[in-house]
Amino acid sequence: MADGPLSERLITGFDAMSEQFQLAARYIIDQPHDVALLSMRDQARLAGVQPATMTRLAKHLGLTGYDELREIYADAVRSGDVGFAGKADVQAIAQKRKGDHGLAREILRAQAAEIVHLAESQLDAIVSTARRLAAAKCIYCVGLRSSHATAWHLHYILSMIREKSVMLDAVGGTGSDALARASRNDVLFATSVFPYTRVTVEIAEYAHRHGIPIVAITDSEVAPLARVADDVILVQTKSPSFFHTMTPAFAVAEVLGALIAGQGADAARESLLWFDAHLADFSTHLRSRTWTKKARSSRSTSPTKKIDGKGRKAMPAVPERSSSETTAEKPLPASK
Repeated sequence: MADGPLSERLITGFDAMSEQFQLAARYIIDQPHDVALLSMRDQARLAGVQPATMTRLAKHLGLTGYDELREIYADAVRSGDVGFAGKADVQAIAQKRKGDHGLAREILRAQAAEIVHLAESQLDAIVSTARRLAAAKCIYCVGLRSSHATAWHLHYILSMIREKSVMLDAVGGTGSDALARASRNDVLFATSVFPYTRVTVEIAEYAHRHGIPIVAITDSEVAPLARVADDVILVQTKSPSFFHTMTPAFAVAEVLGALIAGQGADAARESLLWFDAHLADFSTHLRSRTWTKKARSSRSTSPTKKIDGKGRKAMPAVPERSSSETTAEKPLPASK
């Protein structure tokens, strides 16, 4: 997260840096607490560079060396200028494992802290993103590999409350083809975290070149998606596990879905009534809920334009059935 004392300078000069400098700069931007607390050698190892690179980067910024850079960040931590949630409980790097129970507890607590951090630092970005998505004519969703679940979850929520959501994950490598129909009235929702999936970045760059608005969930101010997106939500992915956590990104998708539904409450309610009735028609769930029965009734009694003279609204894109088919079915509950 870009809240360290030198983050703004690093982000501004990031594109002009060498690849090694970019790796070191990204680490300093994303881990300001660790810059203050860890040795230069440990930081270089975590950044994936040689210790000399850290020193050269510090001198590139006009400092005498990396010790001066660390002191600047230590002063920021002591004065409270680095705004990570829970700064008094900095997560240890390379922590010794303390058994299955201890590791499980540590992972869960880290995930909870990261979601709290979202509530403290990303609310404006989340609300802005939700408003842009709610106003879009069509939303194209893309997220691959570990980010696929995040993109799919938002797409699934959107498919329940509105018609126009397209998941760019078709088989045979044709997923991006649907984006050829996108316009400036649509929005691309893209999500990817380090080390970033190439196809996702290429789709976002295509949308950017064609003037299609982009919203992104990613993990750094200098991530590829952050450079082309109109709205960016930053999530933390650090975890005691060997695998980066996707829990914060998944949580953001759920929040976005809820906000979008709330901003179009009447239309969302109507769509959800029909969605529940559709699930009931196909006995989708093992245990039918009282709500699905009410959905059938609400579908027939909700105020709609008269289409057949009886106040009923036909299900879209469903062919008429023969009299033999309809008489064989159990009738819907009568309207009250």
